[in-house]
Amino acid sequence: MSNPVPFDVFVERALYGDVGFYTATGRAGRRGDFITSPEIGPLFGAVVARFLDAEWARAGRPDEFCVYEVGAGPGTLARAVLAAVPDCAEALAYTCVEVSAAQRAAHPDGVRSMAALPDGALCGVVIANELLDNIPFRLAVFDGAWREAYVVDEGNGATEVLSAPFDPVPPVLPTAPRHGARVPLVDRAATFVRDVVGRLDGVFVAVDYFAPTTEGLALRPWREWLRTYRAHERGGHYLVDPGEQDITCEPPLDQLPVADAVRSQAQWLALHGIDELVAEGRRVWEESAAAPDLRALRMRSRISEAEALVDPAGVGGFDVVEWRGVAGAA
Repeated sequence: MSNPVPFDVFVERALYGDVGFYTATGRAGRRGDFITSPEIGPLFGAVVARFLDAEWARAGRPDEFCVYEVGAGPGTLARAVLAAVPDCAEALAYTCVEVSAAQRAAHPDGVRSMAALPDGALCGVVIANELLDNIPFRLAVFDGAWREAYVVDEGNGATEVLSAPFDPVPPVLPTAPRHGARVPLVDRAATFVRDVVGRLDGVFVAVDYFAPTTEGLALRPWREWLRTYRAHERGGHYLVDPGEQDITCEPPLDQLPVADAVRSQAQWLALHGIDELVAEGRRVWEESAAAPDLRALRMRSRISEAEALVDPAGVGGFDVVEWRGVAGAA
């Protein structure tokens, strides 16, 4: 029997280990395991490009404007941003940060590809689209006292064991939960956000299915917020087939640094001009409908893409959270 490991170590190995999900075959996209907003079509990237233009203007239109997309996967969002030809294109220094070597190999021309964020000061924009939910998290379980979940591999499959009661109890945990309540402890995600914001002169933008509070998660069935995915379907139990399915949670906002803005994805897209882009697409299509070319067909697709991107039952219900960096505050 192997020694029990904390749940976050199990998740790290299952997702990013030598034979982990993202190390091997896991990826976003229609031929992958799940669809994120950039894979719906180029409209999401076009709106992000407008947002980058606004941030470039806010920064005084510098000659070099740095954008770091963390958890960039195969670079789908970067492709769409570059294809949108934003006003800041000549100044844009776009870095795709992706831990998987196989996915880094697919990054587009015109970007720098890295396995991790560079050390030291950061200036510009940091984007994390559906990344924080994949940063390994600990798991707390209430059985009359709050305990931490560990995982042990007995050779014929992984099982869960519980620690002695927390002493002291993390203050974020509810004081009167129901028996069997579970919540994630997203220490690593909080540390990541704190580190980025602390050395950033600019803005950090995270898109994900966040939960407002830890207490709220404790009231919900854990299968609602601790999810697995593979081949566009919900996967099995999180302990089954490690390395062959994605493992995610809803990061609770009350465990992360206090944000400067929290909006639904639908609200954020509207703020940065999705309606104008859809109107442009409709106009171009109507003008070219008699003899449509490829550009007109792409413009027409903005209508259906927008419907998917703002659907509150889908990715439109994600939150977009912004933290303004403190490195340039002084």
